[in-house]
Amino acid sequence: MTSELFSPLHLRSGRVLTNRIAKAAMEENMAGDGQLPDERLFTLYRRWAAGGTGLLITGNVMVHAEALTGPAGVVLDENAPLEPFAEWAEAGKSGGGAIWMQINHPGRQVASGMPGVVWGPSDIGVSLGRHSSRFGRPTAMTAQQIDETVARYAVTARRAEQAGFDGVEIHAAHGYLLSQFLSPLVNKRTDRWGGSLENRARMLLDIVSAVRAAVSPSFAVAVKLNSADFQRGGFDADDARQVIAMLEPLGVDLVELSGGSYESPAMTGRAADSRTRAREAYFLDLAEDLVATSPLPLMLTGGITGRATAQRVLDSGVAVIGMGTALAVTPDLPHRWLRSREADRQLRPVNWSDKALASAAGMAQVRHQMRRLARGSTPRPGTHPVIALVAEQRRQRTALRRYRAWLSKPR
Repeated sequence: MTSELFSPLHLRSGRVLTNRIAKAAMEENMAGDGQLPDERLFTLYRRWAAGGTGLLITGNVMVHAEALTGPAGVVLDENAPLEPFAEWAEAGKSGGGAIWMQINHPGRQVASGMPGVVWGPSDIGVSLGRHSSRFGRPTAMTAQQIDETVARYAVTARRAEQAGFDGVEIHAAHGYLLSQFLSPLVNKRTDRWGGSLENRARMLLDIVSAVRAAVSPSFAVAVKLNSADFQRGGFDADDARQVIAMLEPLGVDLVELSGGSYESPAMTGRAADSRTRAREAYFLDLAEDLVATSPLPLMLTGGITGRATAQRVLDSGVAVIGMGTALAVTPDLPHRWLRSREADRQLRPVNWSDKALASAAGMAQVRHQMRRLARGSTPRPGTHPVIALVAEQRRQRTALRRYRAWLSKPR
């Protein structure tokens, strides 16, 4: 029996999602002073909460103050004040749905101009051809650094629950740290964290166990996992199947499937591998394969914009459909679907031959829409990608100066 988009979903933690529509994580890069959420994020999440989603998942919240995906990243560690996070949680729940915090460590995917650390399972840098210098050169993590990072995830999850969030999503996709450990192309370790898939998954499994132990049984714990990396010899669908089976005994509520990394940005419909085409629900083929064997409910994110497609994804056995860009352009899309209406606007396409630059421009376009929503304005999806990209780079430079100053102060 298939599920209807507006039917509730009961999770093993006891939490209930009011419907099967989630706002998937999109990195807002909108932290205020002290790398904290402020009124812009509160306004943005109130807009989404009013739009009818059953679940809002925040963009990256970083577990390590010295390792950010971008200079305007939000940090929740043992030193951060909880009040701004409590206000963020309240804003996200204001429409009656749930809000989960996505928690993350970038590993080697740190811009080369950033202060702090660039870590990875091995010292293999991000390979983007002529754009490779955009990222810092990583050093291989020590056993102590791995253990300390596991502990940081648990601290962030515990504090997220204290702030009023309903759950966390541990980001193990898109080429970030945990995805790097899972990848045989990036993880060349010969110790207990490298080699076999069981070893490469060890850090993720340890983090899930530590998080589950740090929060209450009724707090939701999810994992975002690549269905595939879309790189020859990389993490593939069979690996994903095995990792999902490893997660099941650890008290995970939901696994979100996505795909790709900066090296092969399939999550934006621009894989370096021709097996993924830029189309609606572009990870559905892999998800259908994984649904058949998954012991955990799955959420699928990637290119869903229309109700018919969303229902087709649910009909395949997927439990929750995730949307990102579609909700940045049309924040009330779930309510529209209830009234048999669809989105009347779409983001201007970026059809550049340089995939890395096109991916960056596409993300800049999405952030441009989120910033408009955060100001209380309406989205403007026709904005030229070059304008969005230049404006984003200017903001990043300003944010980098603020982050450097903040990081240099004792906390």
